[in-house]
Amino acid sequence: MIELIAASEQDLSCFIEMESASDTSEFIMSYSLEQHQIEMKNSNVIYLSIMNQGDISGFIILSTENDFRDVEFRRIVVSSKGKGVGQLAIKAMEQYCAAILKANRIWLDVFETNNRGQHIYQKLGYKVFSSEQIKGISLLYMEKIIKFQLFGGLK
Repeated sequence: MIELIAASEQDLSCFIEMESASDTSEFIMSYSLEQHQIEMKNSNVIYLSIMNQGDISGFIILSTENDFRDVEFRRIVVSSKGKGVGQLAIKAMEQYCAAILKANRIWLDVFETNNRGQHIYQKLGYKVFSSEQIKGISLLYMEKIIKFQLFGGLK
């Protein structure tokens, strides 16, 4: 069972290790420890650890905007890909955004070369609303409108 919990500064070294994995680093702009520490202290940024059977199996970074109505889904990293952990974590994150943050909209950006990410986001109902070129690679902006609902299983 996947559970999201507030991450702590002690988790950051584990997150950095996950970000540096070869099958992850090509799709994200990794942060240094100092960057993570600064972001974690920002009151608009939320770090969530993805717990799978009691172990950290990834993390999510969210950034809130417009009094929490809009949430930037800034990052998801999972240590073990292809097992559905990421999809379950995204669904739990959406529930968190709806129930806890009372958000109306979640948006993200994904490199056009990240076929796996695009497939999952589209499968979960995210739609492209814009794009731009970053260093010769297309960056797609996707969004999902969410409804206020109460969900269980969140901490």
